[in-house]
Amino acid sequence: MRLNDPASVAAEYASEQGLLDRRAAYRHAEGPYAPALAVEAVLEGRPRRVLEVGCGPGEAAAAIQAAGVEVQAIDSSERMVELARERGVDARVADVQELPFEDASFDCALAAWMLYHVPDVERAVSELARVLQADGRLVAVTNRREHLQELARLVDDWPESSFDDVNGPPLLRRHFGKVEERDVGGWIDFPDRDAVVAYVDASRQLFSGALRLGAEVPLRVRRAPVIYVATR
Repeated sequence: MRLNDPASVAAEYASEQGLLDRRAAYRHAEGPYAPALAVEAVLEGRPRRVLEVGCGPGEAAAAIQAAGVEVQAIDSSERMVELARERGVDARVADVQELPFEDASFDCALAAWMLYHVPDVERAVSELARVLQADGRLVAVTNRREHLQELARLVDDWPESSFDDVNGPPLLRRHFGKVEERDVGGWIDFPDRDAVVAYVDASRQLFSGALRLGAEVPLRVRRAPVIYVATR
């Protein structure tokens, strides 16, 4: 299975339920809260106009906007755009592979846990670089290959990522002059079998492998998000 299969991604994000169910597992998490740190990475550059691609329900875009920054958000899912608009975010349905904005329109862009869902990630990064000003920055968030590795060993056909800590940095460096890496890892402690099964079931549109869970619970699982701050 691949995380960037268009049909699977469209089905997964036609509703917010799978996303909410996966997030529920993070009530068992310890370590830094990566979404907030991604927003901080955007704001520390003192941007005036920010583009968020793959905005989802709009939490990050709304937080950036609350800091007094003009925000434009896009997502491929009509439902995600609807939820972002409910938060007061200027959001529209659009494709990161063909951004509907002029060159140098923004001084910062945020792509959080979404580039691995794009069929042509090289084209997406190229488009993000195009719409950024000459001194602009891209904050790109993804997961390292060891993310959830203790769980991955228990699931057949765990999906590969086209944008992680191995293939992501070289791609970014082809379009940006400097790429800074920030680790924001931690752990998730699944207390019982039901918690593990609920997490896996929440991702069934993205991978369909069988869960082989025996006596491993409670299960301690590594979280390995990484934030890349790429500047032109």
